[in-house]
Amino acid sequence: MNNAAIAAQAFRDAGAARVAILDVDYHHGNGTQTIFYDRSDVFFLSLHGHPSQEYPYFLGYEDEIGEGEGEGYNQNYPLRWGTSWHTYQEALEDAIRRIQIYHPDVLVISLGVDTFENDPISKFQLTLEDYPKIGERIAKVKAPTLFVMEGGYAVDKIGINAVNVLLGFETT
Repeated sequence: MNNAAIAAQAFRDAGAARVAILDVDYHHGNGTQTIFYDRSDVFFLSLHGHPSQEYPYFLGYEDEIGEGEGEGYNQNYPLRWGTSWHTYQEALEDAIRRIQIYHPDVLVISLGVDTFENDPISKFQLTLEDYPKIGERIAKVKAPTLFVMEGGYAVDKIGINAVNVLLGFETT
């Protein structure tokens, strides 16, 4: 089951004309991308480990922009091992800007906190202090927002990082 895709479709079925999905999980949202790749009513954006270095290896490249009606409604931000806040922030800011231009009726966040520096499967270097900043950036979209929990494997920090994203979102 793809919870973010199910939620996006449920919002569409309930009358939302435009839905954006922002995937901030360490791995590319290849299932979500595939589901909406030829649609313009759901804009999918993903920040993730570069597919030349990380699973799924075959999807998540920069040139995958959608096709047919969906051309231009898919945006990937593949990031290299060692990505820290500075580089991550640049990609996130661009994604937020694109979402604002799309002007969705609702925003779905695939929230993975496996981007944490001590996560055993991640090669990113985000720190505890970076997660509230992610929430602050997401809040700038100023759209009704649903957070769907995805990955995170640094068990003692998953809750802290997830709550910090929500706190950053809430205080903005």
